[in-house]
Amino acid sequence: MAERRSQNEINEILHHIESGNNFLLSGGAGSGKTYTLVQTLKRLSEKYPSAHIACISYTNAAAIEIKNRAEIRNLKVTTIHDFLWESIAPFQREMKETLIDLINDPSNEIKTTDDGERFSGEFENGVQYKEYLNLKEGVISHDEVLILAHAMYSKYVKLSDILKDKYPFIFVDEYQDTSPLVIEILLSQLRQSDRRNVIGFFGDSMQAIYESGVGDIENYVWEGVIQKVEKKQNRRNPELVIRLANNLRTDGLEQEPSEDHTAPNMINGMVKSGSVKFLYSNEFDLNEVRSSPWCSGWDFSNSRTTKELRLTHNLIAEEAGFSELMSVYDADPLFKFKQDFRREVKKQGVEIEPSDTFDHVVTSVPWSYVKGANKGRHHKDVLLDDDIAAQLYGHVKDWPYSKIQSIYLDKDSLIDDKVVIDGVIVREPKRDRLIQHLFKIQNIIELYNKKSYNEVIQKTSYRILSVAHKTNLKSTINTLADMSNASIEEVISFADRNGLCIVDDNLSGFISANEYLYWRVKNIPFYIFQNLYRYLEGFVPLSTQHKIKGLEFENVLVVLHNGGWNNYNFEYLLNPNIQYTLTTSRQQSFQRILSRTQKLFYVCCTRVKENLVVYCPKPTQAMLAGAIDLFGAENVVDLMGVTV
Repeated sequence: MAERRSQNEINEILHHIESGNNFLLSGGAGSGKTYTLVQTLKRLSEKYPSAHIACISYTNAAAIEIKNRAEIRNLKVTTIHDFLWESIAPFQREMKETLIDLINDPSNEIKTTDDGERFSGEFENGVQYKEYLNLKEGVISHDEVLILAHAMYSKYVKLSDILKDKYPFIFVDEYQDTSPLVIEILLSQLRQSDRRNVIGFFGDSMQAIYESGVGDIENYVWEGVIQKVEKKQNRRNPELVIRLANNLRTDGLEQEPSEDHTAPNMINGMVKSGSVKFLYSNEFDLNEVRSSPWCSGWDFSNSRTTKELRLTHNLIAEEAGFSELMSVYDADPLFKFKQDFRREVKKQGVEIEPSDTFDHVVTSVPWSYVKGANKGRHHKDVLLDDDIAAQLYGHVKDWPYSKIQSIYLDKDSLIDDKVVIDGVIVREPKRDRLIQHLFKIQNIIELYNKKSYNEVIQKTSYRILSVAHKTNLKSTINTLADMSNASIEEVISFADRNGLCIVDDNLSGFISANEYLYWRVKNIPFYIFQNLYRYLEGFVPLSTQHKIKGLEFENVLVVLHNGGWNNYNFEYLLNPNIQYTLTTSRQQSFQRILSRTQKLFYVCCTRVKENLVVYCPKPTQAMLAGAIDLFGAENVVDLMGVTV
């Protein structure tokens, strides 16, 4: 039955294709959208064997998955950025002219160079697409590719002619993660061409959780530009989760259990009931949640079956034990001060001598706080009120101002993660050289603990020429493994001296160029990094709510805690009537924040294969009333034992 229903959806899509209609396959979580995409590609290839088909996705990981599953001729599977770049790259003259126009247009989003100058001449080596941005050299990165392509497709109709001739069929996977610029190219600018082609979108507007995404394209549906095909079955979630998810949806799509008796959410011909609970307490106490009857039998040490979802890495860092590192990369007060100070210098138009000391420059700029208790005080004095900030300032105050400006801290350099499909790493994490080096050291320890001795030898510079060397290697690694309480600098030095992990030119160069960062990190105990390692390698069940999109687990605990991130508000989710009590300025952003929060919560809940627990500390009575509407009174439970 489910197979027949899937074929009906595919047949409906093929009917739209034959009629020359653009289409949108809208399916909720666990509905098998990728299966439908792959089967559509195969059927289309059979019907039009000579036609070239483009399938574009948000990530390399998704592109690889589609390519491996489809396995058909004349199929181009690529990321959105690569697809657009390849379409405009042959037209260097037009690209140069358009890029220079964009750079010189102050209303455009093309980023300026660090010194605020704008380039107006020729690019010696043409326009190039790389991982970094250097406008003076004509080098653009991911964001600029989209802006440049959008401007070129708007300006040159011949680009649309060429693209339509090359690809009579263009499919977009996970369309909700796609930039509005891309959607406009495909659904507006391509229509300037008289050539024929069909654009197909696959995705779910309720899973649009990235800021850069389009969210949904319902306006194009209403205008008749695209035809909508709904995919209602759910093959992943138990019945109670499906009900909750339907209560959260805002697009009218109502999912129903799969009629395929072999689907993962079916047992003995019936959909699993599952378990859904909303727990709350007057104090934030996760231990009480984990030990409650509703998490009975959950293995919180098994990250493959159980996930505990928080909104941000910062909310995870303390419990996972790497907050000391996180505070350096994401909450360094001196780095924030430097950024604020630089903006103030630019606003005032103050001329700075780069060789002057940081303290001299800071003291000489007449910048004062004007709000609250700090009114009239100098910015430096306010900074030094904080003991940690005062210590940091004291360390660098005599550095040249130019050296301070080179300080760069970014939490992604610490916590960026790899992408793995079927055990294969398809994207390496973009961590900085220091964190990469520490990963190498810890990997050696992990391999040794697993008795993978040959791999240990391959990954080290240790020479094994005798039995004595093997014995010495064992002793050396045992010593390294016992250095958890030693400083990061001591561990790096020990591993280098003993040939386990050499300090190469990459690390030396990084330390030299990032003296402040290394100074902040080097004295942190190595076990703090080891905690980060275990988190990023998935050895603990903690995860951010954004990171688990596309995954599924038997048991999921969702913690409703904003963590100070104003882009999300769980009180809005449970008590939307609060908008009428907000100030005018907050009401203007209410709907945007509510929609963003609702979609993220939907993604979290629909990861569940068996049991869902949502924990809300310190809810208001209005929030509890909203929880009853969503979950049902029988499923809203006070951790102290009182059912609402």
